[in-house]
Amino acid sequence: MQDNPELIARAQAWLAEDPDPETREELAKLIDAEDTAELTARFAGTLQFGTAGLRGELGAGPMRMNRSVVIRAAAGLAAYLKAKGETDGLVVVGYDARHKSADFARDTAAVMTGAGLRAAVLPRPLPTPVLAFAIRHLGAVAGVEVTASHNPPRDNGYKVYLGDGSQIVPPADAEIAAEIAAVASLHDVPRPESGWEILGDDVLEAYLARTDAVLAPDSPRTARAVYTAMHGVGKDTLLAAFARAGFPAPVLVAEQAEPDPDFPTVAFPNPEEPGAMDLAFATAARTTPAPDLIIANDPDADRCAAAVKDGEGDADWRMLRGDEVGALLAAHLVKRGARGTFAESIVSSSLLGRIAEKAGLPYEETLTGFKWIARVDGLRYGYEEALGYCVDPEGVRDKDGITAALLLTELASELKEQGRTFLDLLDDLALEHGLHATDQLSVRVEDLSLIADAMRRLREQPPARLAGLPVTKAEDLTRGTETLPPTDGLRYTLDGARVIVRPSGTEPKLKCYLEVVVPLASKAELPAARARAARLLADIKRDLSAAAGI
Repeated sequence: MQDNPELIARAQAWLAEDPDPETREELAKLIDAEDTAELTARFAGTLQFGTAGLRGELGAGPMRMNRSVVIRAAAGLAAYLKAKGETDGLVVVGYDARHKSADFARDTAAVMTGAGLRAAVLPRPLPTPVLAFAIRHLGAVAGVEVTASHNPPRDNGYKVYLGDGSQIVPPADAEIAAEIAAVASLHDVPRPESGWEILGDDVLEAYLARTDAVLAPDSPRTARAVYTAMHGVGKDTLLAAFARAGFPAPVLVAEQAEPDPDFPTVAFPNPEEPGAMDLAFATAARTTPAPDLIIANDPDADRCAAAVKDGEGDADWRMLRGDEVGALLAAHLVKRGARGTFAESIVSSSLLGRIAEKAGLPYEETLTGFKWIARVDGLRYGYEEALGYCVDPEGVRDKDGITAALLLTELASELKEQGRTFLDLLDDLALEHGLHATDQLSVRVEDLSLIADAMRRLREQPPARLAGLPVTKAEDLTRGTETLPPTDGLRYTLDGARVIVRPSGTEPKLKCYLEVVVPLASKAELPAARARAARLLADIKRDLSAAAGI
């Protein structure tokens, strides 16, 4: 440590300000042990505040999520709001059940109060959509949700919304980041011990009342579901919404029903991850009568996954892809006479555009993330392939796993009355619009430079063919397009296929989104079309992996 006096000085200065006994003890041990490698990792910079807010591993130091980082972020947000003239506005704070979430929420409320703003904290850990709803319902100027969504147990995050109820986008993110950087010392940030409001259940009741508007008044409510909260905060809110709607009470996946910040039954608390739904499938297999669908929320319940029976055996359940659920919900809303714009992000299936066009509805494609989808003028329905669906934009201008689950169960009920299933409706959509098959190549890394290297390699040597199909158009999205602002990504258009490559905005992953479209003339062609689509997707994945060096 004597060889790096600047590092030890930074660590000791951070230690002197840290208000959390746990992270103080953690950092003191690192300093005493002269753990240069770990201290360098934690003090190599600062956790960057962007359009996803903050998200990272819990621990001491400016490159980790901790109370010091959160207090600075809250102070920066408060300064930004006051600079915009919101000198005494209300900031609503919500939080999930992860480690430190309640502490981070309390610190945020204290900072807002100390800055002269008004703060109100949701009464307990609740789904992120409740916070997004509360902002507009209470006339707040901003909202903060403390959550790391579906990230691993060691992570937490800090998501910021402005007064329109949608997440921040540029330039607000950079302006808030500048205010955070201007916070010289935590000693300069007033944090009173009281003065903020702890909300009652009125806001939750108002949210639940709003969920009634998602369903048609005379729709059947007969479908039976198995439900997993994935160790998160969705269970009580979803059960209350289902009870209000008159659906049969979902059968709970007992092992995952209650909040648990350690997520003991899953490697990653994300319904998309391999193995995450195994307990739900096992619960469905032993449930009598057999359920019509399986529903899963992620830990903060803003995403919704669904699985359906696909075979005769008890274990024959299949997860639907986010694009499949997105198309099912769109078709359901169109049949119900929905008006307004249908929107999706560029990484989602082009099937939504075809459904909207056939229905004579406006359609818009946005950059990745609900922060963009929620801002589409006249939005009626928006979705993203990563299990995010906005079915009631007047109530929640963000993805909402509770209302999406309600609408899916209504659709399952209608199909059940007809002796049909989600799979039958997906076949209908394939016959009407062509078989749209999607897949994803997702590479998680420890070294972020590997992602930068892959993107550079693809930019310098873009593939000419993938799966034998010629690449007819290669776009570097950092330059923007006629309809999209610049973003870090690549898009390849092929004959009957499409590929998008981008770094994840919330995880250390390189994500590649693949789609092939196979025309159909009759239902008899469906098995062959599916086989062809599967082969093409596998071959595109192989060739793209080789081209990117991953």
